[in-house]
Amino acid sequence: IRGTANQWPMTCEMAVSLGRAVAYHALVGEHRHRIVIGKDTRLSCYMMEMAFASGVCSMGVDVFLVGPMPTPAVAFLTKNMRADAGVMISASHNPYQDNGIKIFARDGFKLPDEIELKLETLMDDDHVESIRPTKSAVGKAYRVEDARGRYLSYVKTVLPESLDFEGLKVVVDCANGAAYQVAPRVLEEMGAEVHAIGVAPNGRNINLECGALYPDKLRDHVLESGADIGVALDGDADRLIVVDNKGDVLDGDCILAIGAQEMLAKGTLKDSTLVSTVMSNMALDKVIDKLGGKVVRTKVGDRYVVEEMRKGGYSFGGENSGHLVYLDHATTGDGLLAALKLIAVMREADAPLSEIRKVLQPFPQSLVNVQVATKSPIEELDSVQKMISDVESKLAGDGRVMVRYSGTEPKARVLVEGPDAGQTQIWAEEIAQEIGRALA
Repeated sequence: IRGTANQWPMTCEMAVSLGRAVAYHALVGEHRHRIVIGKDTRLSCYMMEMAFASGVCSMGVDVFLVGPMPTPAVAFLTKNMRADAGVMISASHNPYQDNGIKIFARDGFKLPDEIELKLETLMDDDHVESIRPTKSAVGKAYRVEDARGRYLSYVKTVLPESLDFEGLKVVVDCANGAAYQVAPRVLEEMGAEVHAIGVAPNGRNINLECGALYPDKLRDHVLESGADIGVALDGDADRLIVVDNKGDVLDGDCILAIGAQEMLAKGTLKDSTLVSTVMSNMALDKVIDKLGGKVVRTKVGDRYVVEEMRKGGYSFGGENSGHLVYLDHATTGDGLLAALKLIAVMREADAPLSEIRKVLQPFPQSLVNVQVATKSPIEELDSVQKMISDVESKLAGDGRVMVRYSGTEPKARVLVEGPDAGQTQIWAEEIAQEIGRALA
């Protein structure tokens, strides 16, 4: 659920109703039930947190409030604290005026589609509405003072105890978001010299020209300070974008290639399989194949990556947007965990990131977003389909065209991949313009 805060559907009334529905769904077993609630740093999180917590408590379920914490930390804490569900209040990479709600099951994994649909039904269910505990049966709300420490201790366990980051200089951009406290601290505890930016949230500056979506500021700091690596997280810290020591930006595909290469060499990439989405660069498949592995692709969305990983028993996957999932350690994308893993590769290889990153040479790729008023099926837009077919014919197997709607914004995304960067940009813009005309 995501949208402008204090407008439908992101209203306090909705949050109360959803809180009651989630609490009702969690009422399994005879124990005292509890739900973990975390949030990022945007202004509207205060009211949404209180509204959701009120709904939960009104069903006789307790609330554990952990404050500003990364989304993967909430997933971890849900499982670690034996809670019945976990809730993250965040609009991820969106601007501060938006907000959203993500829900985790007791095992720390995001809810499947069928459970989300069930919760929507429960929000309007007369039986749920009739349940009104009183007296001592009303739920309580607790502040979890050691939540940050629990997550910090856990995230460091993904690295060998003998490994440290002594002598490495790291710039970390926390996007004025949920990881503004934990990310610099864990890097410092690992021994790195840390330069932290995007660590002064005021409720309105989350993702504002900083973090994973805006790596330019990070690049400048890396070059000015002579850092070994720059780490950029987004507002809820579930994605990672990196800048190497020469100022070049590495997206999720490059980090996937580096991680998969290291895991293949150590024999830890289960079934020698990397999971990515249809948006990943074609070069990723060729690199992994050359290294002796294979790539399985899914629909766009980290939840679909995780679903495929769980179904196939795979250990590593992610998206080119920077969601990176180490399923042996975490149940969802974790930008900080992925950063630690990448820095560990640098340390063990004793080589600069600018050299390590050469494992992947991406094919030229152009992505153009176009604002849309409606989201009619792309396959029903005849003029758009003709243009896509024409471009694919000209690519003659040396590239591809991907057109899809954003799942969180009123936009269509046009991706064209091919040998000529200038030509792919022209084709992407032409297709985007045609979509705009077709949906006008």
